[in-house]
Amino acid sequence: MDLFSQLFQLFVTGITIGSIYAMVAVGFNMIYNATDVVNFAQGEFVMIGGMVMVSLHSTFGISMPLAFLLTVGIVTGVGIAFERFTINPLKKPTLITLILITIAVSFLLRGIAMFIWGKDSLPLPAFSGEKPIVLWGAAVLPQTLWIIGMIIVLVGFLTYFFKFTLKGKALRATAINRDAASLMGIDVKKMIMFSFAMSAAIGAVAGMIITPITLIEYDRGPIFGIKGFCAAILGGIGNSGGAVVAGLIIGILESFGAGLLSSGYKDAIAFLIMLLILFLRPGGLLGKYEVE
Repeated sequence: MDLFSQLFQLFVTGITIGSIYAMVAVGFNMIYNATDVVNFAQGEFVMIGGMVMVSLHSTFGISMPLAFLLTVGIVTGVGIAFERFTINPLKKPTLITLILITIAVSFLLRGIAMFIWGKDSLPLPAFSGEKPIVLWGAAVLPQTLWIIGMIIVLVGFLTYFFKFTLKGKALRATAINRDAASLMGIDVKKMIMFSFAMSAAIGAVAGMIITPITLIEYDRGPIFGIKGFCAAILGGIGNSGGAVVAGLIIGILESFGAGLLSSGYKDAIAFLIMLLILFLRPGGLLGKYEVE
């Protein structure tokens, strides 16, 4: 493989994993915009999505398309239950309390996953075969195209949803000012629940499409969550467009760092980028500065 092919291979790998980070970051922003809370259980939505998909398709023999839809529904239900039973009952909780709740739920979901699926890594067949496509000397897996396609669909869907649907506009209003949205007749509590549902659904999709490439296990959630959080910070917390751009940047830099330097630097790159952003531009690449 010549130098150009090697670099292109690293670029494709970076786009692939960066798309997953972007989806996780968008999930973070969904909940943050509605509640001002950073949901540290977001990575567990990704893990559960992959695990449930493996069970439905590989264990119970349900067809891939139907298993995909059922998994989204199940994980969305988990997200709704999370909000209804832990966030909704609280009366004027502090921000620290809410963050600690999300951390506790993260541990709980991880423990439940270990009890149900065990500690082994679980495989999932690729959505459309595993024969690589050779492009400019680089081997591109068909599953990579699914991942890139999903992030494009997600961006298009969110753009349409927030600009042209009543529910999307209501969610944006809730994110801007919950008190004003309530005075305008918007059910703020339902919007918060809806943000958790959408966040869980996005996490489920991310988990399902990455599992055929990386496998999935019960403790995979935290690393996805941390990388997604780094992308959310880099893009500007609350800015979904920035989250997508930042996720791709982190994925590409990780891939080139692992391929050209050492795989030992892979995880450190995301944290280094986050620290630099926090020092140099706390609002993120596309975020806004706020004084509270």
